[in-house]
Amino acid sequence: MMPMFGMFDPTIILLIPAILFTLYAQGKVNRAYRKFSQVPNRTHMTGAQAARRVLDANGLQNVRIEMVGGTLSDHYDPRDRVMRLSAQVYNDATIASVSIAAHESGHAIQHGGGYALLTIRNAIVPVVNVASNLSWFLLIIGIVISGTGRIATGNLVFDIGILFFAAVVVFHLVTLPVELNASSRAIQQLQTLGIVGTDEIAGSKKVLSAAAMTYVAALATAVLNLIRLLLIRERD
Repeated sequence: MMPMFGMFDPTIILLIPAILFTLYAQGKVNRAYRKFSQVPNRTHMTGAQAARRVLDANGLQNVRIEMVGGTLSDHYDPRDRVMRLSAQVYNDATIASVSIAAHESGHAIQHGGGYALLTIRNAIVPVVNVASNLSWFLLIIGIVISGTGRIATGNLVFDIGILFFAAVVVFHLVTLPVELNASSRAIQQLQTLGIVGTDEIAGSKKVLSAAAMTYVAALATAVLNLIRLLLIRERD
């Protein structure tokens, strides 16, 4: 049923399209970020200022904005109600900076409004973290046990590993619409509040659509990995 170590596993071919798509998506987001991080926005707003403007306009004065290290490390923390922006996004007055800041503000707006999918994603994060760490361990242990001749026990452990990995797939399924919705809210806020001009919004859309593609790639990779595991389980 399961491949022996050292032998070629033909199901690995399933992952090649996902790997290529992931590399393409990552390259696209890096190119978009580099390009539009060099284009000043006409309001001369930094990412931090744009985020504050969006948050305040939506009654979220209690959400703090902090600067963190790293590149594209921007995120909204619903537990502490804090938006953390990378130094370049926080300080720079560019199309890329205000677009990314508005996207993270979109998550804060989702949280403040009780957006159902975000609530679900936040609720399952602890479970998914455990499942993600244990799934591959269980899958490998299942293979090892089966290799000793205890097929039924090995299959059971492998099946539990598959169930744990399925939880990771569910997380990606929920995450994609959450991210797309945050980007949609970001574009709306950028336009409504006049943070970017009508001739600049196309740049914002390119930055955010490129970022969204990385979530599509992550979902595709997870789904193909799950299909691969199911094929391994059913083989022989």
